[in-house]
Amino acid sequence: MRLRLRVRGLDCAEEVRLLERTVGPVVGGREHLAFDVLHGRMMVLDTAPAVEAEAILRAVREAGLEAEVDRGQQGGGDRDLRRRTLLTAASGGLWLAGILLHLATVGFFETLDLLAGHDGDRLPPAEIAAFALAVGTGLVLLVPRAWAALRARRPDMYLLVTVAALGAVALGEWFEAAAVVFLFALSLLLERWSVARARRAIAALLDLAPPVARLVGPDGTREVPAATVEPGARIRVLAGERIPLDGVVRAGRSAVDQAPITGESVPVEKGPGDEVYAGTILVEGILEIETTRPATDTVLARIVRMVEEARARRTRSERWVDRFARVYTPAVMTAALLLFLVPVLMGAPAEVWLYRALVLLVVACPCALVISTPVSVVSALAAAARHGVLVKGGSHLETAARLGAVAFDKTGTLTLGRPRLVAVEAAPDADPDEVLRLAAALEARSVHPLARAVVAGARARGLAWPEPARVVTVPGRGLVGELEGETLWLGSPRFAAERGADLGDLATALARLEEEGRSVVVVGRGARVLGLLALFDVPRPEARAALAELRRLGIRSLVLLTGDHRRTAEAMAREVGLDEVRAELLPEDKVAAVRGLARDRAPVAMVGDGVNDAPAMAEAQLAVAMGAIGTDVAIETADVALMTDRLDRLPWLVAHGRRMLATIRANVAFALAVKALFVGLALGGYAVLWLAVAADVGATLVVVAWALRLLAVGAPAEDRVHPGTVPAPA
Repeated sequence: MRLRLRVRGLDCAEEVRLLERTVGPVVGGREHLAFDVLHGRMMVLDTAPAVEAEAILRAVREAGLEAEVDRGQQGGGDRDLRRRTLLTAASGGLWLAGILLHLATVGFFETLDLLAGHDGDRLPPAEIAAFALAVGTGLVLLVPRAWAALRARRPDMYLLVTVAALGAVALGEWFEAAAVVFLFALSLLLERWSVARARRAIAALLDLAPPVARLVGPDGTREVPAATVEPGARIRVLAGERIPLDGVVRAGRSAVDQAPITGESVPVEKGPGDEVYAGTILVEGILEIETTRPATDTVLARIVRMVEEARARRTRSERWVDRFARVYTPAVMTAALLLFLVPVLMGAPAEVWLYRALVLLVVACPCALVISTPVSVVSALAAAARHGVLVKGGSHLETAARLGAVAFDKTGTLTLGRPRLVAVEAAPDADPDEVLRLAAALEARSVHPLARAVVAGARARGLAWPEPARVVTVPGRGLVGELEGETLWLGSPRFAAERGADLGDLATALARLEEEGRSVVVVGRGARVLGLLALFDVPRPEARAALAELRRLGIRSLVLLTGDHRRTAEAMAREVGLDEVRAELLPEDKVAAVRGLARDRAPVAMVGDGVNDAPAMAEAQLAVAMGAIGTDVAIETADVALMTDRLDRLPWLVAHGRRMLATIRANVAFALAVKALFVGLALGGYAVLWLAVAADVGATLVVVAWALRLLAVGAPAEDRVHPGTVPAPA
């Protein structure tokens, strides 16, 4: 990111469009800008050419806004909120003073007539003065932005309300003018307050790491800022405290509540050698931890950074609302002008139709329409992060809501990823321990789960193995190495067949093991097969229920893509309830399979470990990485990272995306319905100017409150989705 600015007054898409028009040309195009409306920030991306910060700040001022370079300072938004509150309160107080004066002078029923919009020239000077001061005080907030919109010949809501207020003054409707200005200022204040509330709620969800760490040194322990602790230092954490930094346990044993990062409901036992993460909570005892990352690079810090960046990416719904508002506001201004001119040219009273046109102008304010979508998206992203589902942007939540197919890797995804060696079948002239010893020699440096199982099995038998001269990985097939002048190899039965190896008497054992659903590794030397290793990986306990839940959500195409032998894959598919299996696939075969699914049942999600399945995940419309809390690559590359190894987060994600879309659609429909109602009332002459503004204030509050409900969405165990609860999108 080349530059980040804090922009006072950046509240919704109106300001975004204004800044794109004024700042975009300065930085080489609007595509080089990103916006975080919730935090009032504008980002100039690295793709932009080098530009002086002062030139960008000048362009922001030309748009009628104020900005400063964001260096992590706090309080700018609070100062602007206090200023708005004071001016709005002053305008409202003066407006109320005028009403009370009128009540004291003429009585209750005549005051009701005033509220109905019929004051004419009957107001005494004192009341006119109070209403005029209310107008002037409120316009302080509106005129700079209205003037900038007028200069740019781009009408926005500030210009609409300013014109409406001045038009009411020209008609002598002082009460109406004051009411319009005050209520619009109140609408902006309430909107700012609602956005600030969402901002605080999201900050509370993500502000998990304590600011200080208890550093262990030769002279005992002392508290220091966590940001100053370097990797390799030792820190001490007491029961009930949050762990301040990522690290490895060096002393002590305790259960750690990882729910703030992973959403897991059950604490995880940690002891020497185990990894722990910033933001998680020590349940009991004391741990001494050797830090492995600085505060700026912990798993939690990366999650916060990803969520921050996700806010700047617009969803398809946001882009639609943006395009709609871009056409909507000028269209209503044109309609208001025609509503005034056409009847007047036909001889109708000018004052009556000017008033109706002003009501239509006020109705045009699109704030309730445009603010609901970003608040819905960010609330949904924050709720997902709280439950251990890191989504890189609202657009990926939209994709999850529309999934037509889900493809799964087997090892580490549908299974626990911890296979164990269950049998060694040796050729008639070979020793089982020798077969296992040679296999361990090749697998010793591999991190593949099957390799680890082979090495663990050899260690359990007390075997030692030589160091091969060199080991070469044949992707998707196996390993080849040189040992004592001979070629040693191991891999799948398919790899053995490609090498022309003859299984001989072991063919029967291979068929039996595969029928039992075992993963089989063939070990050979030269053209000779030495033996077979049988490994078994149990399915995840929640896998069957999670897949059934996906089917209940309307996703009928659930496919297993694996490099394992077909019989092994089919046995696993039966265990978890899958009915479509594509086995013995190379990485490029998985890519082709995902591409084919996308043609027939788009969009497609690919669920894997984020490393081995990277090509297929890149091909899918939604890449989901399992167990990403310990995998940096998965967090950085996947569209969605499930921070814990739980498949039930996947149907929760689909349901959550649909909740977000349903919320956005409901808000847009409600906002448009309110607009349509008042357009009809304006055309019929039944709408009162200030009530139109009051309706807009109410609509804004309703849609923001409805969007903030997404923050309270429960975890999978607490919020199980059933058929019909969250319908599949059409």
